[in-house]
Amino acid sequence: MESPHPVRTEDPTTGRPGVSRRGVLTGLAAGLVALPAPVARAAPRKPAPAPAAGVLSRGTGHGAGELRGSQIAVTAGRRTEGRFGVMFPQLPAFAPDDALLIGLAGRMIDRTPPLADVSLSNDGFDNPGIPAGFAYLGQFIDHDMTLDRTPMPVQQQDPKALVNFDTPFFDLGSVYGGGPAVDPQLYDPADPRRMRLGATPDGLPDLPRRADGTAVLGDHRNDENLVIAQFHLAFLQAHNRFVDSGASFEEARRLTRWHFQWLIVHDFLPHVVGRPLVQSMLTVGRKGPVAVARRFYRPGNPARPMMPIEYSVGAYRFGHSMVRAEYEMNDEVTIPFFGSPGHDLRGSRPIPARARADWNYFFDLPGVDAPDDRNMTRLIDTKLALPLSELPPTVVQHVDGAILDLAQRNLLRGKRLGLPAGQDVARAMGLTPIPNDRLGLTERGWNGRAPLWFYVLKEAELLGGRTLGPVGGRIVAEVILGILSLDRSSFLNAATPWTPATTPFACGDFLRMAGALENMPAGDEAEEQDGEVQDGKVPEVELPEDELTGDA
Repeated sequence: MESPHPVRTEDPTTGRPGVSRRGVLTGLAAGLVALPAPVARAAPRKPAPAPAAGVLSRGTGHGAGELRGSQIAVTAGRRTEGRFGVMFPQLPAFAPDDALLIGLAGRMIDRTPPLADVSLSNDGFDNPGIPAGFAYLGQFIDHDMTLDRTPMPVQQQDPKALVNFDTPFFDLGSVYGGGPAVDPQLYDPADPRRMRLGATPDGLPDLPRRADGTAVLGDHRNDENLVIAQFHLAFLQAHNRFVDSGASFEEARRLTRWHFQWLIVHDFLPHVVGRPLVQSMLTVGRKGPVAVARRFYRPGNPARPMMPIEYSVGAYRFGHSMVRAEYEMNDEVTIPFFGSPGHDLRGSRPIPARARADWNYFFDLPGVDAPDDRNMTRLIDTKLALPLSELPPTVVQHVDGAILDLAQRNLLRGKRLGLPAGQDVARAMGLTPIPNDRLGLTERGWNGRAPLWFYVLKEAELLGGRTLGPVGGRIVAEVILGILSLDRSSFLNAATPWTPATTPFACGDFLRMAGALENMPAGDEAEEQDGEVQDGKVPEVELPEDELTGDA
């Protein structure tokens, strides 16, 4: 699925020509350079339509509220750590005019409406190296890190999250909650070793749901769209497969967590930051834990590591640029991401038959031919899909003054929470920063600096958009691998080196192992080449002895 618009690349710092890439970036860069006349900070103007702090915070979905404690840099100091902290505390906050940020956000929306058929996608924004499912694996990862299960009374006693908070460890809290004794609603009442499953009106597997259609989950955010809801369902099914194969609850939970962590290290990160960076940070010995090299992410309390705002409010939001306006959910059924209620991919309802995912349209499946029109993520760049310019009420409450544009929310939030400028972070990393004229920010009010989130996206864009660049990739890789290495129960710290039963093991292998391919809609690509899968059926999971008895 190579771009039909090959043109030259450019070094992001110097602008010198390089190897060929998609043509749309040339036009995009030119469009960003051709900005309106510079706006001096002191020039008379109408007051910027800056929101009250509460307006950014309203809503419960992915793009909505401030996470408890994320205001730490502006409320407790740049060297204070709690649930959140600052990765580069020596750097000052960057606070450009709201008017500049709002104007920039307006230029970051791709105005192309959702397509009636994904096969019509020919604008050069598709990323040929990353199938669309990785955007939702990334969302699932984010929710797992940021889930705060601290009881509400305790949260209210510690609003800055300096003392009482969950760790960001990858422990699948959204799946397991506090365990069967604490959250029995998540478990099968007939067998608490198993996760509770639901069923759609047509009898196919679904998340367990209440009468109003909302799911019974450890994290409601995993029901906000039908793609991540079905991805969450696969984790419930994976756990139950381990139990059915003879594992105890604790063994099944550990194995499900370790397979999830394996996917993060060996599939997700190589796709979004590049395999060379991941390999350069890992030292795999013949015995004992896997060592992770970190230069910049050094939390003060390794037992309860903080999440840097440069990661959670800045670099990790690169995933917003990967979201498509539409997805082909199964053969010849393309559905807009946000559209008319009941006719888009919004969640909090039973999975409709027409929206049941054929995972071959989202990931490479083992032994299965890829469809010609597989959904690919959008390139990592400074253009967001049109639906993200007007978030629905399921994501942001539609009240007076509410900001519905996701780019605007991200940029204003970065300023409100005290993010440093992108160039300042690059210098702190020992990298040559990209100047603002290369970024397309020509107004004098920027003072030669750029918002970190925009900088990370533009850095990637100037390098072709297929992976994050040096600044964004380093922040994301160091935080994720660092948190995994600090979790004494992660697979990286297993006393005996651990791998899945078969390797390589990627997302398609996980979905197959979980049994998530069994109820896929029938399609021309449903038959596996080697004959193991026919009509969407997969064999039962068989675990070797060491899978069931490995170190916990």
